[in-house]
Amino acid sequence: MKQLVMLERAMLAGHILSMVFGLAGLLLVLPHAEFIVNLPEFGQTLFQWSMVGGGVVYMLLGTVAVALYAYRTIGIKQGLCFMLPAIFLSLGSELLGTSTGFPFGHYRYLSGLGYKISGLVPFTIPLSWFYLGFCAYLLARAGLKSLKMPGWVKFWGAIALGSLLLTSWDFVLDPAMSQTAVPFWIWEQPGAFFGMPYQNFLGWMGTGIIFMSVAALLWKRYPLPNVPSELGFPLAIYLSNFAFATCMSLAAGFWVPALLGIAVGVVPALACYLNAVSLEPLHPQEATDLLEKEAAEIPVG
Repeated sequence: MKQLVMLERAMLAGHILSMVFGLAGLLLVLPHAEFIVNLPEFGQTLFQWSMVGGGVVYMLLGTVAVALYAYRTIGIKQGLCFMLPAIFLSLGSELLGTSTGFPFGHYRYLSGLGYKISGLVPFTIPLSWFYLGFCAYLLARAGLKSLKMPGWVKFWGAIALGSLLLTSWDFVLDPAMSQTAVPFWIWEQPGAFFGMPYQNFLGWMGTGIIFMSVAALLWKRYPLPNVPSELGFPLAIYLSNFAFATCMSLAAGFWVPALLGIAVGVVPALACYLNAVSLEPLHPQEATDLLEKEAAEIPVG
């Protein structure tokens, strides 16, 4: 188990470092062509590789880190019950969106994020839905756990809040990543919100709600032993990805999306974390009894 934790932490560190390296390339190196020209041949090759494969690497590292964390804390069965719906349902939404414009609006992906499934959606995109969605839902679920409300309210409330945390990331990420000097996707239907249609956010919320609902209902069939107490990991994934998106947006002059994302994403995520870690840990039998009581109140038919 110790070796697994070390590998998990190494993947997390690599994920964060690759984002820092990507920011340096996109915001500091790329705008200064003279710097690139003056690099030695090895440096130019490294920079070209980072521009082509850097986005793929950081998403793969994030996916592996979260998958290891899920395996270690909740087990392979429950981890797959979230991973598979998140990946395949988000991929379905993305393929539908890039083909028809529903549910996000009309857009298309450019190069830089890896091989495109059906020539439309980079394979890394559904992976990012998984690892950010898992962390967002786990923070929401843990943060609402101690509140005095019926089990079914906490069940659906965690899904709604988790989807909002996920969508808040896109408030900040999308304007910059679609309008940077080297965009990763473009909107063929420019919208009123800094180049994005408001429909995009409804699509994000809807997609998040769908796959989180499926995962949560599967988790009811295979109950979690408890909400993982090690919430620092999902918080680190969420905040580091949010920081990457915020730096990109602020560098492009998009202050309003950054502030909106912080207000409805970072603040609630921190509140959930602080509320969860402030609780006294339950005795294992007390935790089991509480989960069984809440599960019995959740309608499934």
